[in-house]
Amino acid sequence: MSQKILLNAKEIQIILHRLACQLIENHQGFEETVLVGIQPRGIFLAERIQQLLQNEYKIKEVKTGRLDITFYRDDFRRSEKPLEANTTKIDFLVEDKRVVFIDDVLYTGRSIRSALTAIQSFGRPKEIELLTLIDRRFSRHLPIQPDYNGRQVDAINEEKVKVNWVENAGEDCVYLINE
Repeated sequence: MSQKILLNAKEIQIILHRLACQLIENHQGFEETVLVGIQPRGIFLAERIQQLLQNEYKIKEVKTGRLDITFYRDDFRRSEKPLEANTTKIDFLVEDKRVVFIDDVLYTGRSIRSALTAIQSFGRPKEIELLTLIDRRFSRHLPIQPDYNGRQVDAINEEKVKVNWVENAGEDCVYLINE
């Protein structure tokens, strides 16, 4: 197994600032916009974006939630081991709001399809957008594309993209792993 660093901590920070600025450009004060991190790994990116918007760019309030898609996935019954659900925490209405789904890696598109189904339990959004740190653009099974994208990666199917965050792995780094 070999691994190559795609993004280091400094490059990730630069990308996070760019993504935050793109969100500001399209959503101004965030009165009608909510950020929803897709569990388990999108929540770290969502929290980072929220912190940047509030602390660096002085947006007063950015509503951010967590969405678990475990039992909305089309493959959850195919696993040998039982799946463990994550927490969903959406303590605001999404009815008629602009929802921005946030996930670390867009690969096949199946997680996003599951999130589209899961969010309906919380109301009918006015609009849904997608923000990803990494877009594996040639690996799609479904016609889903990000509206905001940190970096595009052309990886063949045997290669994996692993995003580490300080919060869960002790470092900010993105690796391309060849198994």
